[in-house]
Amino acid sequence: MDFLPTATSSDEAARNASIAVLPIGSFEQHGSHLPLATDSIVACAVAEAVSSQYDLMLLPPVTISCSHEHSDFAGTVSISAATLYAVVKDVAASLDQRGVRKLVLVSGHGGNYVLGNVAQEGNVGTCRMALFPHRDDWEQARKAGGLTTSNHEDMHGGELETSILLHVAPELVRGDADDWVAPERTHLHQIGVAGYSQSGIIGRPSLASAERGRLVLEELVRLAEPHLEHLTG
Repeated sequence: MDFLPTATSSDEAARNASIAVLPIGSFEQHGSHLPLATDSIVACAVAEAVSSQYDLMLLPPVTISCSHEHSDFAGTVSISAATLYAVVKDVAASLDQRGVRKLVLVSGHGGNYVLGNVAQEGNVGTCRMALFPHRDDWEQARKAGGLTTSNHEDMHGGELETSILLHVAPELVRGDADDWVAPERTHLHQIGVAGYSQSGIIGRPSLASAERGRLVLEELVRLAEPHLEHLTG
């Protein structure tokens, strides 16, 4: 897959899309078997599939975001929530100047809580926004893909993310990784992921498969439709 849009200005002029799609990932540890860019790759895969299916304007990804809960692990880089907020608002304002007043934020990182606030604020302004996938969308996609884990059990670097990467970028998956489950994570915001997992994994990567990743993406494309309908309705 292409991780950056390859459309030309002429392509976008001809498309004349009223909705743009912005993938937002992160640059953070995902164990020893997945790259730091995993969330960005997942966000790009979802955004590319959705924009292709519904003929929307695909934007390049935001690849560094709010990963402070992973700061104990090498390679992780973060920006503040205020900076991420400002970046998304500026992108929306730029699109608005060009007449594109609807924006889908495709988040590949669950720690970007500020995106919910950005979307809520946007929807009382001139640029309407949708945040996708929601937690329920991910859970439904897991079921459609035949995954055996839940969102809570398989939080990070597990069956879901490994399956998607095995489907879209198998060359980036480095061998096997040990499963690690930490069901009680009450103090995650205080002590970070390292307080619950030495490897950085919370989930079951051993259950992953490329076919499950394909089915998850296929279901997410279907689940995007009602979100788009709310934007245009």
